[in-house]
Amino acid sequence: MVRRKKVSTAKPLLLSVADVAIQLGVCRTTVYKYIYSEGLPSILVCGVRRIHPDSLQGWLKRMEITTI
Repeated sequence: MVRRKKVSTAKPLLLSVADVAIQLGVCRTTVYKYIYSEGLPSILVCGVRRIHPDSLQGWLKRMEITTI
């Protein structure tokens, strides 16, 4: 009997800095700048920065409002 690997189509619970960089069309360094200087919420998981998708969307909305 062959075991098959389950493939999940669910959205990831947390995004990596690289994932966020791809979504925003910027480099990873810029995402770190957003985290440390611009208030992008993130958490540290086992020494790696992660961003919750809802936090990213909320931050983008706030940035939209403050830059008008």
